Order: sequence, then C-alpha cells, then structure tokens
Amino acid sequence: MPIGSVFFDVGETIVDESREYGTWADWLGVPRHTFSAVFGAVIARGLDYRLVFQVFRPGFDLQVERERRAAAGRPESFGEDDLYADARPCLAALRADGLRVGLAGNQTARAETLLRALDLPVDVIGTSDGWGVEKPAAGFFQRLIAEAGCPAGEILYVGDRLDNDIRPAQAAGLATALVRRGPWGHILTEPAVADGCLFHLDSLVDLPDLVRAHNAAR
Repeated sequence: MPIGSVFFDVGETIVDESREYGTWADWLGVPRHTFSAVFGAVIARGLDYRLVFQVFRPGFDLQVERERRAAAGRPESFGEDDLYADARPCLAALRADGLRVGLAGNQTARAETLLRALDLPVDVIGTSDGWGVEKPAAGFFQRLIAEAGCPAGEILYVGDRLDNDIRPAQAAGLATALVRRGPWGHILTEPAVADGCLFHLDSLVDLPDLVRAHNAAR
C-alpha cells in the first residue's frame, strides 16, 4: 500500500539524548562513561533502562527525581542543538510531499512542551503523557492510527527500538522503518522483527526518497 502518513519516535530517532543522559550521570554523581557502560549492559539484557538508576541509587524514583531536578534549576531538557541534524530536513521534505507527518513517543508532559516549542514541520505531536498510554501498549498505536487519519497499512512508523517501536507497530498493522542509532539501535537484535521492516536506515537523510520511490511503485 502507498504510504500516506509517517510518524516518528522521539528519543534517539529525532532527538539525540546523549547530553541528557549525561546530565543524569552528573545528578547521580557518577562518571558519565560509567553510567553509559551500565546503561548499555541493561539494554543488552533486554531490561527496562530505568533499572540503570537503581544500580547507582537503590530505591530511585524517576518521577520524584525529575521534580527535584526541576526545583534545583536543572530540569530535563533538550533543544534545537539536540535534534539530529537530519531530523528537521527529513520532516520538512515528507510534509512537502503531501504526507501527514507526526511525532509519537514515550515522553513526559514537559518534553511535549519542549517539542512544541521547536516548531518542527509536523502535523501531530503525541506523547505517552498526553495520550495517557505508553509504548509498547497496543492502545498507543491505536491512538496513533486515529491521529494519522488513514488505514494502518498506509502509516510508516520510524523508530530506533525493535522492542518498543518496531515490534508493537508491526503488530498494529503499520509499516516500519528501523533507524540504527542510539544505544538501542546498536545493541538490540531481533532478526525476525527487523526483517519485517520496510526500510533499514543509518540516518533519516534517505527516507524521503525511499518513501517517494515506494509510493511511485504503487
């Protein structure tokens, strides 16, 4: 089927989270490379990344610590400089081609505010906090389909995580594109899921051309 809408995950798909994870290492008082090493080990074992914080501070409550950081004037944050260089041009090109373009990821209400402030060339910005459901739940992708305004088979979902992005999107009937960057993109392997992707990407640079070629063949 032709692609009528393209939705993107946020973290490590359009936003480079390296700097922000570094600030969490600083907040915990551990060397950044040590935090990164444990982060990679947790991902490689297929565990929730939030367990990383428990390694360094048992009983760590992420929501409470987010509030403490904000109160201390050191909130989680990202801006234009944290966007991958190919993100904005890719979004703009897809939208210029007449596709409905959206962002949909597991993000906080604060992150949604930051995303909207970037004035990205998208039609929809959806977050787990805003929608009240988070990936990989089926309800998240049902909401995405509703926001896309076209059948599931005409939606392409682009993400870096086989477990949280690609597998549940495929289960919902969406076409998928895996972008290999960030820790999950380089560490996770799940051949059966990866083989079901329409596109495999090392960046977002070629995606508009790939979508055009796919649609032209339909």
